Amino acid sequence: MNGDEKGFEVYSKGTHKSPILLDSGSDPIWVAIREEAKIEADKEPILSSFLYAGILAHECLEQALGFVLANRLQNPTLLATQLLDIFNGVMMHDQGIQSSIRHDIQAFKERDPACLSYSSAILHLKGYHALQAYRVSHKLWNEGRKLLALALQSRISEVFGIDIHPAAKIGEGILLDHGTGVVIGETAVIGNRVSILHGVTLGGTGKETGDRHPKIGEGAVLGACVTILGNISVGAGAMVAAGSLVLKDVPSHSVVAGNPAKLIRVIGEQDPSLAMKHDATEEFFRHVADGYRGAISNGPSVSSEDKEKGHTNCTK
Repeated sequence: MNGDEKGFEVYSKGTHKSPILLDSGSDPIWVAIREEAKIEADKEPILSSFLYAGILAHECLEQALGFVLANRLQNPTLLATQLLDIFNGVMMHDQGIQSSIRHDIQAFKERDPACLSYSSAILHLKGYHALQAYRVSHKLWNEGRKLLALALQSRISEVFGIDIHPAAKIGEGILLDHGTGVVIGETAVIGNRVSILHGVTLGGTGKETGDRHPKIGEGAVLGACVTILGNISVGAGAMVAAGSLVLKDVPSHSVVAGNPAKLIRVIGEQDPSLAMKHDATEEFFRHVADGYRGAISNGPSVSSEDKEKGHTNCTK
């Protein structure tokens, strides 16, 4: 690869595809977005102005995305023109972000069956919008412009209902499916190719400072309403089933489920995030049923502290 080419590896639903090499005049994802917008404008003339303003009036993906984000996040004191300058100033000059926004949009298109096209992701999907706005805020944070980064975080949270601290470290090829209610703490780290559903919390456990948030390995999938607390690790290729509460490390390439989460089985898939299989499966429910029958046969549990106080686990 020479200095005039950029390589953007494209991730499909279940496999890795070979990198697409983009020279200075070729960007297949942007070409696809423009073609989609033209087709949609012909099919739905009432949206032609909207599609022109959001996509067709721009020369590249970075400019179009900056325009969309600026108009979504503006308010009376943080004007769209100011935000557009911020977004363009970062995205047009940061090759890492240029790569990430393409990996991410590919992830949305290939893994989310509700994502109809690349253009629908850039125009409509708030999970994609929040993720790319976070990337700009993260850049600002690392440049020492922390107040501006926090102002962007606040607007992202208000508009999209997704709260990502600008200091968090997030890889590329990320899917935030729906995104509503996602919270990612300051010292959280998320690897490449991770899929995250709505309601996921990567949080701390109290008032501790320092490195206090979860670390998510590459290719993991976090099901809806998963809560992971503390400076613990979810290994590469792990799957956390919907509704689970995770309080300790999760091995790589394993499935955990429950409250608190327990190991269910080991899986052979390298990146379950690409296949988007995040159900607990019949095996999990059989495990829960067996545990419930065991608890019933052994009678109600009483902690040693309760025994000393003469209390049972019943509430008044």
